[in-house]
Amino acid sequence: MAVSGFEGFEKRLELRFFGDDPVSNAMGLRLIDFESLDEVLHAVQCTVVSAVANRSFDAYVLSESSLFVYPTKIIIKTCGTTQLLKSIRPMIRLARTLGLALHSCRYSRGSFIFPESQPFPYTSFKDEVVYVEENLPKSLRYRKASVMPSTDPSRAWHVFTASVDLVPTCEPIVFEVCMTELDRVLARSFFRRKGENAKNSDAAGKEMTRLSGINAINPNAFICDFAFDPCGYSMNGVDGDRYSTIHVTPEDGFSYASFECVGSVYDCGEDDVAEVLKRAVEVFRPGNVSISTTYGGDGYSHEVTKRVERVLSKKLGLKCRSRLMDEFPGSGTVVYQTFTPRRK
Repeated sequence: MAVSGFEGFEKRLELRFFGDDPVSNAMGLRLIDFESLDEVLHAVQCTVVSAVANRSFDAYVLSESSLFVYPTKIIIKTCGTTQLLKSIRPMIRLARTLGLALHSCRYSRGSFIFPESQPFPYTSFKDEVVYVEENLPKSLRYRKASVMPSTDPSRAWHVFTASVDLVPTCEPIVFEVCMTELDRVLARSFFRRKGENAKNSDAAGKEMTRLSGINAINPNAFICDFAFDPCGYSMNGVDGDRYSTIHVTPEDGFSYASFECVGSVYDCGEDDVAEVLKRAVEVFRPGNVSISTTYGGDGYSHEVTKRVERVLSKKLGLKCRSRLMDEFPGSGTVVYQTFTPRRK
């Protein structure tokens, strides 16, 4: 808990691995036992509060955000004052016991609302980069750190990547949406009702999912949700091999919500990513929105970027205030967009 309020902006770490014979062990990282994962999360300063799995991956709702485990990929997002980067070394070590070696690393975050409350090394992006590099094997030699600014000097997107080679893996597009200044009326959906049993987080989480309209963002997804006491909400969505996740800090003055999902340039109709992002943003009606889009390989699509801008403008009245693109060796392309209502 930060001194001035809870820090909603997450730190995100993505580690990808490879092995000599991945076909012989299709489960890969999913074979890591829960006790070992729990030890890693203890070092990060968070715990598992709910979990769900399918044939493709395991999804954990954490006391501070989410964890996703695929056979050769792990994604950890943590908010507050957690020590996310302490997970790097133990995860590499656990993967090694399964015959897997680190192929690439990506660390990213927005600008903290309460930067002065963060512990070292999260007090500056430069310190974070040094810390990450000290914990990575030398084989990840293609490295880059970038701070992508916006028209708001207090908001920027921070990205560090490292890879063993210059050829990005062919992965789905990752969309990360960060929202602040949530509509006060809509934010009430994420407060527990007075007199409600504090232990009944499952029922409260399902009610928040339904009342807020989160269940309509992707109707095909199985939702694993959790309501915090007295307020706050997290969910992971599972749809085949695709994940989505939402985290909400609804308190006025430092309200924040995030939505992350994966998609493809070939998605269309109701599954078109611009429509999905529109439905997610509409749940919160925020005063400020940023979208970071990560394209792996040669998948960058200017049309997707423009389509998102058109849909958010036409249907939600959000004007794109800035758009930046940066390329990362062996790790693809990142586009960072910021939006505010036209009236601002």
